Amino acid sequence: MNRRKKIFTKLKQKDKRANAKLHKSNKPAYISKADREKLAQQEAEQEN
Repeated sequence: MNRRKKIFTKLKQKDKRANAKLHKSNKPAYISKADREKLAQQEAEQEN
């Protein structure tokens, strides 16, 4: 029973990881603080 349970848990984990890779997150990409400041300066220059 214990060996069987270990095998099933390994297979479930593998399936879960594969499924997670298929469904990408909708979270926006990380932009560093310095890059955000550069973008804000560029937008300010374009407005002027």
